[in-house]
Amino acid sequence: MSSAVTSRIIETRVYEGQKPGTSGLRKAVKVFMQEHYTENFVQAILEALGNQLIGSTLVVGGDGRYYGKEAVGKIIRIAAANGVKKLIVGQNGILSTPAVSTIIRKYKTQGGIVLTASHNPGGPDADFGIKFNCENGGPAPDNVTNKIHEITTQLKSYKIASDINVDIDKIQSTTIQIDGNSFIVDVIDSVNDYLELMKDIFDFSSIKNLLQGNFKVLINGMNGVTGPYIKRIFSNELGVDDSSIVNTTPLEDFGGHHPDPNLTYAKDLVDAIRNGPYDFGAAFDGDGDRNMILGKNAFFVTPSDSVAVLAANLNAIPYFKKTGVKGYARSMPTGAAVDRVASKTGIKFFEVPTGWKYFGNLMDAGLLSICGEESFGTGSDHIREKDGIWACLAWLSVISNLGKSVEEILLSHWQIYGRNFFTRYDYENCESEGANKMMQFIETEIQKPDFVGKTFTSAGKTYVVKLADNYSYVDPVDGSQANKQGLRILFEDGSRIIYRLSGTGSSGATIRVYVDSYEDDPTSFKKDAQEVLKTLVNIALDLSKLREYTGRDAPTVIT
Repeated sequence: MSSAVTSRIIETRVYEGQKPGTSGLRKAVKVFMQEHYTENFVQAILEALGNQLIGSTLVVGGDGRYYGKEAVGKIIRIAAANGVKKLIVGQNGILSTPAVSTIIRKYKTQGGIVLTASHNPGGPDADFGIKFNCENGGPAPDNVTNKIHEITTQLKSYKIASDINVDIDKIQSTTIQIDGNSFIVDVIDSVNDYLELMKDIFDFSSIKNLLQGNFKVLINGMNGVTGPYIKRIFSNELGVDDSSIVNTTPLEDFGGHHPDPNLTYAKDLVDAIRNGPYDFGAAFDGDGDRNMILGKNAFFVTPSDSVAVLAANLNAIPYFKKTGVKGYARSMPTGAAVDRVASKTGIKFFEVPTGWKYFGNLMDAGLLSICGEESFGTGSDHIREKDGIWACLAWLSVISNLGKSVEEILLSHWQIYGRNFFTRYDYENCESEGANKMMQFIETEIQKPDFVGKTFTSAGKTYVVKLADNYSYVDPVDGSQANKQGLRILFEDGSRIIYRLSGTGSSGATIRVYVDSYEDDPTSFKKDAQEVLKTLVNIALDLSKLREYTGRDAPTVIT
């Protein structure tokens, strides 16, 4: 590479549909590989930074999926030509989403570009994604994503320094003169900063004592980005045997698997724990922000219960002894278990729309300590993303502190707070037209004047509608409003049915149906959630006419 490089302006054409969703822009790899497609979107992200762009520092990394390294190369060349001062890049292009947030916050950068389609499959025929995180380390809020989208609809050209080629497999710092200015690319160890933060938060010696005893764990990286983090944290730092950490090599196609840590896609972990000597299991998704927690005999901890149990036991984590507990929150579709912890402990509680950015605003205002989403996301105000490995370490801290098994912890928790039975039915890749018609039909039904007070009966159980709406949210921090966030039917006994169309798939429509029912009768606590919720699920499916509108007899995934 020559020591002085000149940038060029490349004429381009507008691509329709470059509108980032709740987690950035996700499309098939083949879409991103079209001429100028990735370049346009990266240029739009940089232009959206406005007067913050010139002289800025940005973080770049991703989940290791197919096309990631090529995309990092393009980002380096476009950032150089647009006046960015410095890029901090994860070695091999690898940085978990929580690590990106950690690095943005630690080095006070102007933000970061995360190359991930999260839990969507990877490989040449699968998905890719690009997400922008702001200077607080969290996903870009709506006003930023709207600006990025607006720029993509008008873009005539992008700037690029085509002659720059940096070896991102090697930890090094490279300085290049471009158009008379210095441009620095720092390729860093992907794990160091994140590991340092975890050691600040948790008592590693107490977790290590637990793991060195008779307590057996199985940690599954699902061939996603968390592999290097699992090796360093669980193997090197906590002394877990190598046979207890599996699928820890990041692969471009995640080994052909769907890197989503749930009972369907992490079935190998579930089976291994059901049939093996393990007391605890955890799995993480492609980019490391989601988690699944299992106890002995594959006892499943729902994400709704997970955040509630952690909220009730934050005194087991040194970080919260220092910071105090400011508030609890969950996304609207998530089971209402943490609400009950909040009301018993007298701590502030918030319900927000789906999307981690809403939690971030509350955290930045000092109102929130711990939060969760039913889609296997749990996190706290240590960063501005959900964090799978953090959740696993938090659970191990609680187990170490209480000296109980996962199942015993849950049973004790339910004795105090009651149990919110929760399930989610996902219908993936539905025809968009049918899905939209179904949502319109439900909305028309629930807006009828006589819908509130209506009774629904199934298998001898009766539910009375207390409230029904299309959920909207006014942010208590900045007053911004989010409308049409999901159709809700709330019943007088605290049960709920919620319908949403998801924005995280790359094709078709994913319909999600959420069902939540509260029980305070201890004889019900050990019952299977699907059994308890069957009547309410039937009501939800009948009321929506889902089968008629979609032609689907069964969901793709039940969680």
